[in-house]
Amino acid sequence: MTENTYIYILVMALVTFLIRALPLTLIRQEIKSPFIKSFLYYVPYVTLSAMTVPAIFTATGSLYSAAAGFVTALILAFLRKSLLTVAAGACVMVFLIELIILR
Repeated sequence: MTENTYIYILVMALVTFLIRALPLTLIRQEIKSPFIKSFLYYVPYVTLSAMTVPAIFTATGSLYSAAAGFVTALILAFLRKSLLTVAAGACVMVFLIELIILR
């Protein structure tokens, strides 16, 4: 069992290293394509959204409270409030909806 664990860790380390090292070695010149530049610009935002949004809807006891918190966060973010305000507002909304649902 321990031999397999070390092999798994070695393979994971190798894959992680290659993912980071290959772009540095394969792409030497500046990227000039506007499409590729814009694609690479938005990759971190899309990845974060793809990981965060499903977690938002499964983090609470009810889909209604999760949706209310999500909508509250979207509205506060659209109004350009700070990250702390957006997070606190969403948490307060989820708390209030959970109180209403549980009664």
